[in-house]
Amino acid sequence: MTARPLLDSASPARAPDGLISHAVFRTMSETDAQLERFAWLGDDLAVAIWRRDTEIAETSYNKPGHHTLSYYMGGGYRTERGELPGLYGAPKRLCTLPDWHESSWMVRGPLRFMHVYFLPEHFTRRAVVELDREPRELTLADRTYFEHERIGPLCEGLAAMSWDGPDALLRANEVTHETLSHLLLSQSMPKPQQRVRGGLAPAVRRRLADFIEANLARQISLGMLAELACMSEYHLARMFRISFGMPPSAWVAQRRIEHARRLLKTTSQPLQQIADACGYADLSHFSHRFRDSVGAPPSRYRSALA
Repeated sequence: MTARPLLDSASPARAPDGLISHAVFRTMSETDAQLERFAWLGDDLAVAIWRRDTEIAETSYNKPGHHTLSYYMGGGYRTERGELPGLYGAPKRLCTLPDWHESSWMVRGPLRFMHVYFLPEHFTRRAVVELDREPRELTLADRTYFEHERIGPLCEGLAAMSWDGPDALLRANEVTHETLSHLLLSQSMPKPQQRVRGGLAPAVRRRLADFIEANLARQISLGMLAELACMSEYHLARMFRISFGMPPSAWVAQRRIEHARRLLKTTSQPLQQIADACGYADLSHFSHRFRDSVGAPPSRYRSALA
């Protein structure tokens, strides 16, 4: 996925133009809610902090088409979901609103909260690596008012950190990706009424994923993968896209970027050594691909996360 350019936080007085398609954000903008802060974090991830202080108001969402993670930062003691009367919010409580969900909320009194907006593929593309599942099998669960020992503190840290400037946005991007990994591990569920057809057998999918991870430093061809799966190149390409959610070339490119991010964060290896370990032809090619994907060159990424 090509990274959205790293932008400074938008003025809280107006809705950012790029969020016109984010239904939850648009719904909030049409209420009495005040937008305190907003930022694109790169990778088409967005975050916003809202404040409401109303005697009573109803807000509804109808299949927004994107996922939302909500984290209550203050108040909410008399706010409840219409489908779950008697269950009230409170600071440090979380809600997950998947792209397909429908809900109505009765808001009473002061409330301050953070929203993280992300696409379904942000959530499920981790499924192969982290859960040994196909992306098409899973979605975010619809959950109201829960606490989590890892997700809560990550949200607290994201809300407290600066979102101004490229380096701050890189750090916020990393925290958000870590949050989404914990969401996948704890809040994923089978897609409603989803019948999985076609695709690769689980053992073949696992074999291909492991082979790619072990050979990122090498040039990986479609023929190599087809031979490993005992399929024709044409058939493998079709089945791979179904089971991995993207073509083989895109999957390999994504895994190389993720491996590079990990090495930049956890080692002091020279950039050329990281480029070699991730299968890039030279340092210039590595820097170009990394910048296109992450939104900043490798050196800037490493210094920002130091």
